[in-house]
Amino acid sequence: MSTRLYVGNLSPDITMESLDANFSSAGEIKEITMPTDRETGLPRGFAYVTMGSQQAATTAVAQLNGSMLDGRVIKVNEESDKPSRLPPRK
Repeated sequence: MSTRLYVGNLSPDITMESLDANFSSAGEIKEITMPTDRETGLPRGFAYVTMGSQQAATTAVAQLNGSMLDGRVIKVNEESDKPSRLPPRK
């Protein structure tokens, strides 16, 4: 089972390779998604990293939450299931 992590407060200069290098020390990475601004194409300051197991995700949070990456203190936690902001369809 894979676990998706939210990674916040990222530098606008962050690369997928940099995220991969930092998170691979915690375990297998299944996917990295880094949303970009539609108009500028620049990263929006956060990413999602899907780890290969719950243990790898727990290790990544413990090792990387509050650590420095590209000159910024990053926030790493498990993505929570947020309720939809859209009203239910009738």
